[in-house]
Amino acid sequence: MNKPLRKVSIFCLVLVAALMLRANWVQVVKAADYADNPNNNRRVYESYSHPRGDFLVDGKPITGSEDSDSKKYEYVRTYLNGPMYAPVTGFKSQFYGSSFLESVDDSILTGDDDRLFVRRVIDTITGKDRRGGNVALTINGKAQEAAYNSLVSQNKTGAVAAIDPATGKILTLVSTPSFDPGKLSTNDKKVQDQTWKALEQDPAKPSENRAIRTTYAPGSTFKLITAAAALSSGQYANPDAPTNFQSPSRYPNSNKELIDQAGPGKCAGATLKVALEYSCNTVFAGIGTQLGDDAVKKQAEAFGFNDFGKYNYQSPTGVDTKNNMEIPTRVSASLFPSNKDGAATMRASIGQQDVQATPLQMASVVATIANNGKMMQPYLVDSLKSQNMDTIEQTSPKQISEAVSPTVAGQLQDMMQGVVTEGTCKTAQIPGVKVGGKTGTAQRGVNNKDNPYAWFVSYGEVDGKKVAVAVVIEDSNADRDDISGCGSAAPTAVAVMKAVLGK
Repeated sequence: MNKPLRKVSIFCLVLVAALMLRANWVQVVKAADYADNPNNNRRVYESYSHPRGDFLVDGKPITGSEDSDSKKYEYVRTYLNGPMYAPVTGFKSQFYGSSFLESVDDSILTGDDDRLFVRRVIDTITGKDRRGGNVALTINGKAQEAAYNSLVSQNKTGAVAAIDPATGKILTLVSTPSFDPGKLSTNDKKVQDQTWKALEQDPAKPSENRAIRTTYAPGSTFKLITAAAALSSGQYANPDAPTNFQSPSRYPNSNKELIDQAGPGKCAGATLKVALEYSCNTVFAGIGTQLGDDAVKKQAEAFGFNDFGKYNYQSPTGVDTKNNMEIPTRVSASLFPSNKDGAATMRASIGQQDVQATPLQMASVVATIANNGKMMQPYLVDSLKSQNMDTIEQTSPKQISEAVSPTVAGQLQDMMQGVVTEGTCKTAQIPGVKVGGKTGTAQRGVNNKDNPYAWFVSYGEVDGKKVAVAVVIEDSNADRDDISGCGSAAPTAVAVMKAVLGK
């Protein structure tokens, strides 16, 4: 071979090697980057080329996939009772992405998860059409329907969260007003655009998941935590022993007084049990001052406040969130910040000041009390299933901590039952069911000018089966006292407890 020909040959070999190297770089090393590039629509089109897997409630699908006339988006996502389940499923849109579990469990629902590879191969060999896997939820269908219908029938803005105390399973997750995710899955982009714009501009914020993403001042429901701190401290070991707090009581270095809606006759020197039954502000504010801000904060953190390693997501600047637990969708943090003076501690001890909690957080507090002090990790996905419904992953209950001792939990249970049998919410009684509850209202607006949030948190038990519920109503028109929590929020909680317990 002469020298010029040899040079040409070597140059061609270099070109072929470079071409092979580039092809392998593009197809292997950079394949994932190109596939995930937001400008690459081929992967999006591929995900709509076969039926998407379903979310299952009580073993039955609440979603579906329908054939369409589009060549790009061959299947359209459909939702059964979409607005009722929107805070759980979220939406799946060709043009606006996805949210909540539709986003978190996308690889299972599309069938791309590596654990579904064998099933994909079998379906290909047997000639079956490809489809995604399924996600079995912990939601109790009857309880979800009861909660949603209760709020909608009263035209209420609010949220409901219910938990199985023994396992941490989330049985209900409702937020109203809601939206129809089906209008964000249609192939008609104009309809999607109009729907998205309407959701963005609606002052009622129907796309907001109030059950897990919105935090509220918990008001008097927080007195459960202050009571737990008191009982755990040993200073108030006997909940039937009188206290020495005056009603009304004056804030430190101030002429302003803290009053009790139940009046001095019920609250002056009241026992811890009576104070919870009639929601005596002065007693719990006094206890918070006496125990100290750090003690109340420590007890709140034992129930999950400020602990971003449990199941909270959002956090203040500077807080390490690398170990966050999710449910598996993100949950906003519930906060009990430190208070710099006695007046702030008094207000924080009755759930005001800067205390913030999600409905899921307060449901978890009650679930922990009902579970004899053991705090279970809340979770929303019971199992992941293949296309033929084989279980590929099962969620196991997990204890996070022991927030209070079994003795203190038992005392709190008795006190909560007193709220329903003797105190501020007798209408929450359910025949044949042991019910414990706590009413609450939370001031809002400058100088408390806006209607307060109405809360009711409770647990129900029959034959060893339990459920814990938290309900918050934003637009309560009731009087500004703790009884409004009973009038506005308790009926929804009762409906959920009946549905879960079969009453």
